[in-house]
Amino acid sequence: MKQIVILLMMIGVNTTIAAQQQPIHLWPAAVPGETAAKQTAKVTPDGSNHVTRLTDVTDPVLEVFPAANGNGAGVIICPGGGYSILAINLEGYEVAAWLNKLGYTAFVLQYRVPKKEAGALQDAQRAMRIVRSRASEWKLQPDKIGMMGFSAGGSLTARTSTQYNVHTYTPIDHADSLSARPAFSALIYPAYLDNGANRSLTPELAINSETPSMFLFATADDYFGNSALVMAGALRDAKVPVELHFYAKGGHGYGLRKGNPAAEAWPVLMEKWLKTAVK
Repeated sequence: MKQIVILLMMIGVNTTIAAQQQPIHLWPAAVPGETAAKQTAKVTPDGSNHVTRLTDVTDPVLEVFPAANGNGAGVIICPGGGYSILAINLEGYEVAAWLNKLGYTAFVLQYRVPKKEAGALQDAQRAMRIVRSRASEWKLQPDKIGMMGFSAGGSLTARTSTQYNVHTYTPIDHADSLSARPAFSALIYPAYLDNGANRSLTPELAINSETPSMFLFATADDYFGNSALVMAGALRDAKVPVELHFYAKGGHGYGLRKGNPAAEAWPVLMEKWLKTAVK
């Protein structure tokens, strides 16, 4: 706990929020497939645009932000960063604070980077199972735990939502007997979902009628904008409830900070969607 609070103070996160955290190390012993020694994630020298970027995550951590007036639902947040870094404040802590205000207990996932996509999926599956197994601690209903992600975190959320039945690691405790399927999912300016032939759906994203309902938001001027379009089309074809919002401008990597019309639009739209998606 002390290490996490010190890290948050270093990167400028409100220490009142930090004091609420209950860091959970996903892997109590060896991290599956990881060869590097466990260590606290490193903050990169690049702090441009007031974004704190973490890298060298070898000991994946789930940081918990309990809602003061919880509604029984929780959301695991996957920050983006091209699977190279984690934009931990922009697409993690700031989003957790927003969700808390809406009554959702938030969990910010520090998944493995850089360039450890297979490990990241293991981390996301494990995180979902741990939260589900300990739901009573935060007064959550196990069937009301969802996931959301930004950019590469959106990719990870989509992978978790479509590969929850894929066994990516050897079970280590009771939590691993539980489902890794998110109850609902939200992808905000997601990336890497159109890596199939002719920019079609990425083959590993196996969508069927059991895929959780999704909220998608992207813009036409985002280089990765096609990802949201092909995902929405695939979900529609599979008759999975999906809500897509596609704006003209906004770019990429804006989180929910003021001054960008897309950043100001998606939280309002998602708040409304959550009221119907979380039943």
